[in-house]
Amino acid sequence: MILTPNKINALEIIKLKIHTVESLLKTIAVWRLKNNKIVFTNGCFDILHLGHLDYLSKAADLGGRLIIGLNSDASIKKLNKGENRPIQDEQSRLLILSALQFVDAVILFNEDTPEQLIKLLQPDVLVKGADYDSNETNQNHKNYISGSYTVKASGGEVKTIPFLEGFSTTKIENKIKGKGF
Repeated sequence: MILTPNKINALEIIKLKIHTVESLLKTIAVWRLKNNKIVFTNGCFDILHLGHLDYLSKAADLGGRLIIGLNSDASIKKLNKGENRPIQDEQSRLLILSALQFVDAVILFNEDTPEQLIKLLQPDVLVKGADYDSNETNQNHKNYISGSYTVKASGGEVKTIPFLEGFSTTKIENKIKGKGF
């Protein structure tokens, strides 16, 4: 296929889903005018696997628009996920997540948690994996969902989604290294 100046290619369409705070706030304003329910989740999504797809598709089903807050490379290093993490750089992870049909927007964050981002975006639904507790109110507890107070205070919902058993980036990394399954 020969690209003409009037045609936008598939990769450029995918890149349109990658946002700054400013561009995402404008996009959310349009979505709200259309009464779209905004769902937000976050994570590292280092090596996208079936567990991620299951989780993210279920999160998307909770509303009309799915936003993913993606941990930057620097914030992953602070999370102590392992000396080799992240395996894929943030730009690669942004593009891969943006390529998913059910993902509407992806935004990078550098902080330890997406708390400030959630305060700015004010999603209708905040989603995390079931290793977190949507009822936990102690912000220092390991099962507390960052941003849950903000979302609940504005009338939103906080949900958890069970993990698909047997799938994790760590398991894939260990298998690649020959350390078992």
